[in-house]
Amino acid sequence: MKLKGIVFLCSMLFLASCGAKKTVVNKENPGVVIVEPEPVDLPSVNEKEITKKLVKKNPNLNTLTIDYIRKYAPIAVKEMHEYKIPASITLAQGILESGKGRSELALKSNNHFGIKCHTGWTGDSVYHDDDEKGECFRKYVYPETSYNDHSLFLTQRRRYAFLFGYKITDYKRWANGLKKAGYATDPKYPAKLIKIIKDYKLYEFDKISKRAYSKEILALNDGESFEKPTVIQKTEPKFYEVEKGDTLYSIGRKFGVSVPVLKKLNNLKDYTISIGQKLLLH
Repeated sequence: MKLKGIVFLCSMLFLASCGAKKTVVNKENPGVVIVEPEPVDLPSVNEKEITKKLVKKNPNLNTLTIDYIRKYAPIAVKEMHEYKIPASITLAQGILESGKGRSELALKSNNHFGIKCHTGWTGDSVYHDDDEKGECFRKYVYPETSYNDHSLFLTQRRRYAFLFGYKITDYKRWANGLKKAGYATDPKYPAKLIKIIKDYKLYEFDKISKRAYSKEILALNDGESFEKPTVIQKTEPKFYEVEKGDTLYSIGRKFGVSVPVLKKLNNLKDYTISIGQKLLLH
């Protein structure tokens, strides 16, 4: 009886110690760990009311698209407030790239934007036929991480920098700008995004106030703000001395470390670095 009691107690202590995070060990580099925090509760962005009116006016609208909007609109709005990417664009891309959330990549890997591994990706991955056979795509524990990675993908690459000069409500320029920057090879990509945004009135989500929405998020989660996925390198500390022409992105790409992690490791408030500065890589 005593032995059973000890086993039960140990089991309970183990369960109690499990936090609200999922840890994924990179199979190719076991020294790298990707920590994806469990998604926080998000308040409504009137997604049900907006889609209900749409369906009432046009019963022939695709039900899978309606369901997708109801499920992911709050995430798109949260990302918009943090990264200045129109929620309408993010949602339209998610709908298009993930086949309304029903593509194999979305269902098996929670990858809603077709983001490939690219140099420097340290997370888990899957192989899928796309432009070429057996291409490497990023895999996530949560779809919320996919949305966040989409935001980082656009904000951390120079070729997309000009997009952030557009108004957040100018979804047409954003749609055309994404094609111009090389996000997709399909010449009809902008037109497809714009049609989705118009048909489902996704532009309504671009109008949601940040201040009120942020307060609602905190209220729903007992004052706890949401955490972002982080990369932990389980090795001895390593430093790099900044050289002429270096940027956080180029350094991160060279050593396989994301820009947010570089900023966090070195307590950087912005993207400014100077020649001779020593940066902690892990």
